[in-house]
Amino acid sequence: MNKYPILMGTLILTVTGFLSRILGFFYRIFLSRAIGAEGLGLYQMIFPVHGIAFALCAGSIQTAISQLVASAPAAGGRRFAQDFHLALHCRSADRIHLLFSRRLAEYFLLEPACGPLLPVMALSIPFCAVHACICGYYYGLRKARVPAVSQLVEQVIRIFFVFLVADIYSEQGKEVTVALAVWAMVIGEAASAVYSLLVYGLTAGNGKGSPATDPAEDRPSGFSAMAPALMALAFPLMGNRLVLNLLQSLEAVFIPDRLNMFGLTGSEALSVYGVLTGMALPFILFPSAITNSLSVMLLPAVAEAQALGNGARIRRTIAMALRYSLYMGILCIGVFTIFGDSLGRIVFHNASAGDFITTLAWLCPFMYLATTMGSVLNGLGETRLTFVHNVLALLLRLAFVVFLIPRHGILAYLWGMLASELFLALLHMSALGKQVGFPLDAVSMIVKPGVCLVISVGILYALAPAWRDLSRAVEVEFVVPGAQIAVLTAVYGGLLGLLHRPEPSEP
Repeated sequence: MNKYPILMGTLILTVTGFLSRILGFFYRIFLSRAIGAEGLGLYQMIFPVHGIAFALCAGSIQTAISQLVASAPAAGGRRFAQDFHLALHCRSADRIHLLFSRRLAEYFLLEPACGPLLPVMALSIPFCAVHACICGYYYGLRKARVPAVSQLVEQVIRIFFVFLVADIYSEQGKEVTVALAVWAMVIGEAASAVYSLLVYGLTAGNGKGSPATDPAEDRPSGFSAMAPALMALAFPLMGNRLVLNLLQSLEAVFIPDRLNMFGLTGSEALSVYGVLTGMALPFILFPSAITNSLSVMLLPAVAEAQALGNGARIRRTIAMALRYSLYMGILCIGVFTIFGDSLGRIVFHNASAGDFITTLAWLCPFMYLATTMGSVLNGLGETRLTFVHNVLALLLRLAFVVFLIPRHGILAYLWGMLASELFLALLHMSALGKQVGFPLDAVSMIVKPGVCLVISVGILYALAPAWRDLSRAVEVEFVVPGAQIAVLTAVYGGLLGLLHRPEPSEP
C-alpha cells in the first residue's frame, strides 16, 4: 500500500495536469491567432452559463460522492453505481439551455453573439456530469490515476479535433470561428466521459476499483438507499456553487459592460476581456496544477482523518498544504514578475497580455493558499463557512468591477482580484486556526522561500553572458526565457530541498 497517498495522488494529478496545460497552451496560442482576441473574449463569455449548469448538475455530486466514499469506503464501493442516475438528470438542464439560449445570451450575458454558441455548449453538460461522478468516486478512494488520465484524454481529443477541422477548413477556404472551439469542447468532454465509464465498468464492477467490502455491508441497495446521505451533502454544495457561479457570471458580464463605460468600444472591450481571460490568466493558473491537485487529494484525506478522530493528522496535513502553497506562490511571483512581459509578447504576440501577467504575479500565493485551505475546510464539513467566505470575496471583487472599472479601466479588475484572493486566504486561514489550530512557522514558510528566490534570481542574472551566447546561437525566441525559467526553478527548488526538514509523519 502506498504510504503517502496524498503526495502520490497529488503527483499523478500534477503530472497529467501539467501535460494537459502544456497542450492547452498550444491550443490557446492557436485559438488566439485563428479567432483573435475578440473571438477569445466571446468564447470565454459562454463559460458563466456552463458553470451554472455544471453546478446544478454535477459539481456538488462529485464532491459529495468523494466525501461519502472517503468517510465510509466499505459502503461506498459497489453501491456507488446507483449514483450515476443523478448524472443523467442533467439532461433537463441541457434542454433548458437549448430552449432559452438566445434569451440567455441577450439578457443575461448582454452579448447576442453568444446565442448560437450556447446550444452547442449545452450538449457537453451530460458528459461533464457523468465524468464528474466517476471522478468523485475515485477521488474518494484516493485513486487519482483515472481522473488524471481522463483529463488528459479530454484535452488531447479536443485539440486533435480542432486541428483536424481547421486543416480541412483551410483546404476548403473556410474561416475558423468560435463555434469550432465550442464543438471541440463537446467532443472532448464526450471522449472523457466514455473513457471514465469504460474504466469504471472494467474495474469497479469486478472489485478492482474499490476496497473489499464486508459481506454485511454488501447487501443490495438501490438509489433510494443512497440518496438521503448523498443529498444531505450535495444540496448545500449545489446551492453554494450555484450562488458562487451566479456571482462569477455577473462579474464576467459586467467586465465588458463597464469597459464600455470606461470608453472602449464593444469590440475593444471583448478584446481586452479575451486577452485577460484567454491569454494572461492561463499563464497565472498554469502552476496551480500542483495546488489544485493537492486540494483534490486533501478533501478526502481530511474527511477520513476527521472520521477517525485523528486531529494530529489533520494539523500535519494543513501545515503541509500551507507550506507547499507558499513555496509555489513565492516562486511564481519571481517567475511572472521577471518574465511576464516576455511571455506575453513571445507566446501571444500581445504586449497587454504581458502587462497583465506581470501585475497578476502577486496573486499567486494568495490564490494557492485559498484553494488548498478551502479544500481542507470542505473536508472538515465546513462547506457553509467556505461558501460564506467565497461569497464575501466575490462581492469584494464585484465591487471593484462595478464601481472602479468605469474610472480606471481593466487595471481596477486586476486590483480587485488581488484584494479578493488575499481576503479569501485570510478568512480560510483564520477559520482553520480557530477550529483546528496548526503550526504556522513564518520563517520556514515565508522568509526561507523568499531568501531562496532572491539567491536564485541573483544566480540567474550572474549567468547573463551565457544567456547572451544562447540567444545568438538559437533562432527560436522562446528558448532563452524558457531556459532561464527552468534554471530559476531548479535553483530555487534545490535550495528549498537543502533547507527543508520533513516532519517524521508528514502525510
